[in-house]
Amino acid sequence: MTGSHANALAALAAEARRSLALLGEEPANWVPARPGIDHDVAVIGGGQSGLSIAFALRRAGIRRTTVIDAAPPGGEGVWRSVARMETLRTAKAPPGPEIGIPALTFQAWHEALYGADAYAALGNVPRLLWADYLDWFRAAAGIPVRNGTRLRRVEPLDGGLRLHLERDGVASTETVRKLVLATGFAGGGGPFVPPVIADALPRRLYAHTAEAIDFETLRGRRVAILGAAASAFDAAGAALEAGAAEVHLFGRNADLTRGTRMKNFGYPAAAEHFHALSDAERWRVMRLYRARASFPPASTVRRAARFANFRLHLGAGWRAVDSLGGDAVRIATEDGRSLLVDFVIAGTGYAADLSRVPELAGFADRIARWGDRFTPEPGDEDAALGASPYLDPGFRFVETEPGQAPWLADIHYHGYSGMVSQGRPVGDIPSLRHNVPRLVSALGRDLFLADRERHLERMLAPTADDLTGEEYAHAVAEPV
Repeated sequence: MTGSHANALAALAAEARRSLALLGEEPANWVPARPGIDHDVAVIGGGQSGLSIAFALRRAGIRRTTVIDAAPPGGEGVWRSVARMETLRTAKAPPGPEIGIPALTFQAWHEALYGADAYAALGNVPRLLWADYLDWFRAAAGIPVRNGTRLRRVEPLDGGLRLHLERDGVASTETVRKLVLATGFAGGGGPFVPPVIADALPRRLYAHTAEAIDFETLRGRRVAILGAAASAFDAAGAALEAGAAEVHLFGRNADLTRGTRMKNFGYPAAAEHFHALSDAERWRVMRLYRARASFPPASTVRRAARFANFRLHLGAGWRAVDSLGGDAVRIATEDGRSLLVDFVIAGTGYAADLSRVPELAGFADRIARWGDRFTPEPGDEDAALGASPYLDPGFRFVETEPGQAPWLADIHYHGYSGMVSQGRPVGDIPSLRHNVPRLVSALGRDLFLADRERHLERMLAPTADDLTGEEYAHAVAEPV
């Protein structure tokens, strides 16, 4: 970054601080301290969701918080690791983590660096540029993140939760009243690798798109990718650009999905109030979305299709996969095709399974899933939707059996598989402006009501008079 760029961003950060000052001083912390509690709120995840939540908590006067992320600084979220798209999926950048402060928006940041004309000419935001913006936002908003710290286990505690943490191999514990899991796509379970791959191949011969892949090792090799959504095409483009000899991408349908009904969420009421629909109505909407598979954006398809050594196989789900020894893999498709490759990539999405989340595994069976709370009509069953966590409007986990684990209400889940409960992917950029204020409001409400007696005492306490009486004594009329 040049000196002029650094100066421009410093000036923008100062403008953001002035904008905040014009809104009034940030409220002092109003949550009464409790003996034995280290933090009122702990946010797990320092990516765009975690930063936005932490910023909004501070603006709401909930200041005894901490943000934890297992990655090193700059490695939070997916943008510099497993995300491989050239640009974000959305045109420009909708309002994101800035929570209504114009000087903290991506547009303000981009214009400070490159000018208003450059922003006007910008199409979709380059992925790494978005990562750079998030780094700046974190610094400009003054949000401390404890990097290199991993949450290993959560334990219920009288009046809170005990977090078992690990940093540099050293274990420690801290206590919190409220826990927010802002852990993205993988935080509700993990990557889904179909048994046709996982049961047939040694681990060295396949990877999932959610994993770090050294594409340079695929130079000169034949690669097969199962899946026809965005992440599969991203992996195909990355492999081809790294010099793979051949890349074959397989989709089970006769054609690619060419669009998404998620466009129907592009108005405020759908994003703000989807959670207020009945269970049957929410299931109906999400079932329809699931029936039409995720689509790959045009730019992502073109990125792979421009290579002469790329082949797209449609109507070609995989029937069998065999390891032939060495690095040779034979793929047999359901329509009778056969292909020899050297490496396999699963672009097959994520599975909602809280038992796979280490910090939740010990009590995952106590967390209600949609399948525990809702029985669809015959023919409307969907195992993936049924496995998703059933969240209340405040993003809280709900008990499978009422009264069995009431402390689950102190864990708020702000991750992708909350989509069935909340609408649209939870944690993606467009969702932040709607979901984060509601989440923070729920956190504040719970903390307030848990200390209602102390707040009532505070509100009912006598106050000192502001008037002494001398201001108006001379003007008091004598009684007639």
